[in-house]
Amino acid sequence: MGIIIWLEEQWPKSTIFLALYGALFLLLFAADEGAALLLLWLQLPVYWLHQFEEYVYPGGFVAVFNTQMLGSSRTDWPLTKRESLWINLPLIYVAFPLAAILAGSAGLAWGLWIAYFSVLNALSHVGMAFRLGYNPGLVVSLLLNIPVGAFTIWYFATNDLVSGSTHLVSLLVSLAVQGGLMVWGLKYLRARAAAERK
Repeated sequence: MGIIIWLEEQWPKSTIFLALYGALFLLLFAADEGAALLLLWLQLPVYWLHQFEEYVYPGGFVAVFNTQMLGSSRTDWPLTKRESLWINLPLIYVAFPLAAILAGSAGLAWGLWIAYFSVLNALSHVGMAFRLGYNPGLVVSLLLNIPVGAFTIWYFATNDLVSGSTHLVSLLVSLAVQGGLMVWGLKYLRARAAAERK
């Protein structure tokens, strides 16, 4: 359990280094693999920068989400550091690179959903901004997630790199993942916060 507690506290601090070294690695070693695959891999360092803004500088996403979105009186509940870890770990540290690896080995169609997800998740921060104003993750969403993700989708579409059905499936997969996160966050966690207030 000690390693889990340590990870809960420390994992966000790795994101800035992963983003910088990941981007450098892509420029040095992955550029020769073609623009399409490079764009898919680029979603990963972009998302690490997004997480850095959310959890490290200025940070505070968990507290903002709990108090302002869920109406909790506590900054550390019902969304906890542990749940933040287990949301991000399988999605960004496993599914994103696995999709990019499959895109390089089995076909580009396997990786396009990560660009769609990056845009959709960023748009959720924009949606939150209409209610809250600035929220951690908004700046990188506007400056990187949306432009890089949208350009990737546009590049794939204008160069006919995958079929129209692949775009549709990629969009639906990303909608399912983002929708699942939003239902869990805004319905299940909000219910937990409401139960606390009774």
